[in-house]
Amino acid sequence: MWYWLFKHVLIGPWLRLLFRITVEGEENLPDHGPAILAGNHLSFSDSFFMPAVVGRRVTFLAKAEYFTGKGLKGFISRWFMSAAGQVPIDRASGSAAQDALDTGKRVLAEGKLLGIYPEGTRSPDGRLYRGKTGVARMALEAGVRVIPAAVIGTDKAQPPGKIIPRLGARVTVRFGKPLDFSRYEGMAGDRFVERSMSDEIMYELMLLSGQEYVDVYAAKVKNALAKGKSLDEATERAGVPAARAGERTSADQAS
Repeated sequence: MWYWLFKHVLIGPWLRLLFRITVEGEENLPDHGPAILAGNHLSFSDSFFMPAVVGRRVTFLAKAEYFTGKGLKGFISRWFMSAAGQVPIDRASGSAAQDALDTGKRVLAEGKLLGIYPEGTRSPDGRLYRGKTGVARMALEAGVRVIPAAVIGTDKAQPPGKIIPRLGARVTVRFGKPLDFSRYEGMAGDRFVERSMSDEIMYELMLLSGQEYVDVYAAKVKNALAKGKSLDEATERAGVPAARAGERTSADQAS
């Protein structure tokens, strides 16, 4: 009940009123049945803008910290994330990857839309980073299609670290054609297959979003930045140049 109240009364209408939202590719969304919405991740608000324009309910896997806070702030965060349909994942546990996989498969088995950010964390600088292979494993084991979903402009509407959004910012939500990986049926666990699938998903997101692509994990870049390295040092990877939308790197061509 709370999810639909947020979507149609408390949040959704205000997002459309206060921001210039454009939606493209809605015809690529299934009317029913399970599917994975794999999105880029520029801002905390991505998880608000994308569901606001999707007719069906979207369930996201969210970090457990949103559900474990103490005091009034922790209670509000826990209540809000639960009411908004977010599912907690403990990213610090030794079984985090398997727990996320199992939870995602359970959501898909219920015929729902599952929202995932393959980068695993928000972009540190607005570029698109290497996707983790969990989304590929989940798609193979659940036997579902993956729909690339690019959200553009949320880093301007609500820059990282800012609580108050910039009203009037232009936000575009663009859905690509569903990616069918049935040709890899029965090959879950093959790291080469899963890497190829993940790279294909990120390539489609690059085309949809227009972001520059960097073939490095965003989490590693953030860790390097926290240790005092420059952005160039943090994103450096020998022999793998960055790519822009419409271009393919040698790594893409080999996959």
